[in-house]
Amino acid sequence: MLKSGQFRSVLSTALVAILTGCAAGVDYQTPVLPENTEKAFSNVSLSMNSEAQPARNWWQLYQDDTLDDLVQRALAGNTDLRIAEANLSRARAIYLETGSALYPSTDITGGAQYNRDQTTWSGLGTAPEQWTYSAGLGLSYEVDLFGRIRRYRQAAKADMEAEAAALDTVRLVVVAETTRAYVDSCTLGKSIEVAKHSVQLATRSLQLIRQREQVGAAMRLDVERAQASLARAEAALAPVMGQHQQRLLELSALMGLVPAQVPLQAQQCKRIPEYANSLPVGNGAQLLRRRPDVRAAERQLAADTARIGIAVANLYPSITLGASANYLSNDHLRGDQTWSFGIGPLISWHFPNQIAARAQVEQAETQTAASLARFDGTVLQALKETEQALADYNAAMKQRSALMRSRDHADNAFKLAQQRYQSGVIDYLNVLVAQASLIDAEAELIAAEQRLGSHRVSVFLALGGGWEQRDDNSQIQQASLVAPRR
Repeated sequence: MLKSGQFRSVLSTALVAILTGCAAGVDYQTPVLPENTEKAFSNVSLSMNSEAQPARNWWQLYQDDTLDDLVQRALAGNTDLRIAEANLSRARAIYLETGSALYPSTDITGGAQYNRDQTTWSGLGTAPEQWTYSAGLGLSYEVDLFGRIRRYRQAAKADMEAEAAALDTVRLVVVAETTRAYVDSCTLGKSIEVAKHSVQLATRSLQLIRQREQVGAAMRLDVERAQASLARAEAALAPVMGQHQQRLLELSALMGLVPAQVPLQAQQCKRIPEYANSLPVGNGAQLLRRRPDVRAAERQLAADTARIGIAVANLYPSITLGASANYLSNDHLRGDQTWSFGIGPLISWHFPNQIAARAQVEQAETQTAASLARFDGTVLQALKETEQALADYNAAMKQRSALMRSRDHADNAFKLAQQRYQSGVIDYLNVLVAQASLIDAEAELIAAEQRLGSHRVSVFLALGGGWEQRDDNSQIQQASLVAPRR
């Protein structure tokens, strides 16, 4: 039983809550960003544009119809996406369920029974058999004095938005990895052509030296060296073909296909997809508003903050308004006797033992503190990943440029060596050395092309482009992060 003073305190608190419409706990405030995030990235080069943000469909910048088709098929068939979509649907259903608490709940019963009720029989002997009819209607409504239901709604909505951001993260990864697998398979297709050209080059050299041996212009030693060079070129071809097949299988898995369904367009691709224009990268503040993992962490923080309010509301009484009407009729109950009704509030309160409730408040507060730390860590991780991706991309660009010059010089050296050998100025060993240098230079250049293509995709993945805006039936709005910390 509540003492009179306690009851007046509860009543006054409830009245204040009704008049002010406040909810228990703290109202959520979007976290501030680290200082200087609005500035340009430190690893931006001349091949990048800090004024433009990545396009929504950034993979279309390659202007490759095959890539566009593969990405759309991956978005439709990827199994990880199906899991993320199911998680979002579940979160949306939970959010809709929390809305039911805003309305009264009803309980309707009815029945008919053929019986003998000896307890209501006042006559002599055995009570007669009779039919008994019953019906009942109950209404109950929880008065949300301390905002527990509102906080539940806020937490469920934020959970739903976090799942939506998680879905966007999976979409971004699927698009990026599909693009990477396609670019790699095309680059390796080109690499196979280069390796086959190296075999052809070594074969022609062997044929040439054999002809010269037959006329006494070359030694058997030169033939053996040419055969060894051919064997090395043939040995280099097999691993490249194996890597090509691996990337094709990875592509089919990303699209939700079995290995036998590897897209034919990807198998036949031998042209390295290029992006000739400067990369649009924007700045750090734009990045953080765009990255879906940052949005997911921010929404999770909002959900955990709302759960503090839920725990705090459990410290206060729960008031439910209820009404009921019942009907019971048989041979002995007639007229007004068949009806009964009741109406009134039901107050429940865990008092005075609130140890468990206060412990739940502390748990919710520490969970929110962890979510805030996780958000800050996600922000720092996003900035770090982007700077690293830009640095790797710049290094890959410089490496490819240097290897292109190296390949050109090696090609000129090999042609000069052939001319001098045919003129009798140098021996065949110099030709083989020049040939090996050319083969190695071409292989290194193709490997650099593959690394550059992969790093370019990593830049787009780190930038988080493509899923920063949503326009679907869930009505999920992008979270607005506030100004940087000062």
